[in-house]
Amino acid sequence: MEQRLVIYNTLSRKKEVFKPLHAPNVGMYVCGPTVYGAPHLGHARPAITFDILFRYLKHLGYKVRYVRNITDVGHLEHDADEGDDKIEKKARLEQLEPMEIAQHYANSYHAAMDALNVLPPSIEPRATGHIIEQEELVNEILKNGYAYESNGSIYFDIEKYNRKHRYGILSGRNLDDVINNSRALEGVEEKHNQADFALWKKAQPEHIMRWPSPWSDGFPGWHCECTAMGRKYLGNHFDIHGGGMDLIFPHHECEIAQAVASQGDQMVHYWMHNNMITINGQKMGKSLGNFITLEQFFKGTHESLSQAYSPMTIRFFILSAHYRGTVDFSNEALIASAKGFDRLMTGIADIARVPVSSESDEAVKQFVGELRQKCYDAMNDDLQTPTVISNLFEACHVINSLLDHKARISATDLADLADTMHLFALDILGLKSEKGINNDAREASYGKVVDMVLALRAKAKQNKDWTTSDQIRDALAEAGFEVKDTKDGVTWKLNK
Repeated sequence: MEQRLVIYNTLSRKKEVFKPLHAPNVGMYVCGPTVYGAPHLGHARPAITFDILFRYLKHLGYKVRYVRNITDVGHLEHDADEGDDKIEKKARLEQLEPMEIAQHYANSYHAAMDALNVLPPSIEPRATGHIIEQEELVNEILKNGYAYESNGSIYFDIEKYNRKHRYGILSGRNLDDVINNSRALEGVEEKHNQADFALWKKAQPEHIMRWPSPWSDGFPGWHCECTAMGRKYLGNHFDIHGGGMDLIFPHHECEIAQAVASQGDQMVHYWMHNNMITINGQKMGKSLGNFITLEQFFKGTHESLSQAYSPMTIRFFILSAHYRGTVDFSNEALIASAKGFDRLMTGIADIARVPVSSESDEAVKQFVGELRQKCYDAMNDDLQTPTVISNLFEACHVINSLLDHKARISATDLADLADTMHLFALDILGLKSEKGINNDAREASYGKVVDMVLALRAKAKQNKDWTTSDQIRDALAEAGFEVKDTKDGVTWKLNK
């Protein structure tokens, strides 16, 4: 059955059927990290969100070119920043080359993404490797009359642009409000008005990273890199541009303005944005100083953490909420995610121990027959990963019933169930077992023996021989096997 993917387009403020411009090819650009600090939970959410989209589009048969940039050295971090960027500032403090700082934190980011099982993008361009393209973009905007030079810097003329086009089309902001809410910054009297944003900045003497241009030795503005690199690798028009909701304004709004001012129309068909990770209702981020690094999560070394949380627990935690909903950090939520992830991985592992019958019970057959499309329906509805997880939990419930001999399943239906759970849990949601290879092998080899012992325990319980029942459970626990009596039956696993 052909799947019909629907995604929420921030530009139109509604869900739309996804129709690639040049099927089966799909072009997708996502704003990546600014590498001046350790990767934190806020970095994990967009990476995982668009990793899911990348995986699912590929599963549907599209050939996806996924571009995710790295903002390294020499750029403004925000329109309100004048002079040094954060990487240069850190380089001075640590007496290192700016590129050394950028490379160190880029390496940290990649290591964290690998731990979270985030697939690498097709192309990962760096801002400093595309200065020429950014200068060309600035020059096109100047030639078309939507920018002006002032003391060697180039600024985008928002008021002039807004006479013919609409500045605020993505964020819904009114230009008068933008201008009125733009505070005057020291040293930027050279702007026509405070809302104009920098396309190129003349470097002050203390600015380490600088490049020659027709206007001055300087560096590109905050927004240029994504417009220039998106166009270079995906063309003048491409399918999807993603990022966090905090980038809608001003970054993505300015990207649209730059594209329209340079080429006459905007480049992107679908704009997609994930919501924020919050702590006590406040956005988590380096700029606010309330972030927890991913390494601290993995090791449990932050004062706000009650324990360490594995990479897959973090991934499961993020996928347990829809990407457009907020996720508020708490130890309780993460502990629940750890249990949920363990339950799902245990269910998948337990499939190998399910006894096969000549035919399935009608209810089991119907469930297995509907499960795959239910998961597809959830993914097709703007990537409803919480619903996918809920469906997979239902499958775990059925598996426990089968293990407890409360239901029957045929070999064909069991293979279908296993294939569906592997497809959606492992391939599309990107979850993976965190047990060691040796432990998995030991658990598989012990399976029949443990099942036989548990059958003896079940018989003891049936005879109300509670002493023998408890002795078997305790002996298994001493050997490293965790036995649980649930409403669906008995489950077991080998602890690490």
